[in-house]
Amino acid sequence: MTTDKADVIAANEAFYRAFENKDLEAMGKVWSQGTSITCIHPGRKAIAGWQNVRNSWQRILAGSSYLKIEAETISIEVEEDLAYVVLVEKVLQIVGGRRFEAQSLATNIFRKMAQQWYLVHHHGSPLR
Repeated sequence: MTTDKADVIAANEAFYRAFENKDLEAMGKVWSQGTSITCIHPGRKAIAGWQNVRNSWQRILAGSSYLKIEAETISIEVEEDLAYVVLVEKVLQIVGGRRFEAQSLATNIFRKMAQQWYLVHHHGSPLR
């Protein structure tokens, strides 16, 4: 395994750890802070720019009293300064005392900047 591939895997794992731990600060270390980044939560419209993406995660994390996420990787591709990870997310979430379980097919795109891999796009599509 190449160093870049290992670093992308580590960045992807850091994203899901931050998500599961409801750690917005850690989430901010994984995401690029740029205006061109995008995020599409399952069943929702695209959100662009770090501030908007951050606000969307803040609402999701604040509204959840418990999160458990299992991510099953389907493929990882690394090409120069771009990489993508395709995976199935299994999310258990408790909101307002109610339990929700969902599965999504997700794509995470990373860009290497200043020798570090940053998330620049997350797209989750619900699986039924």
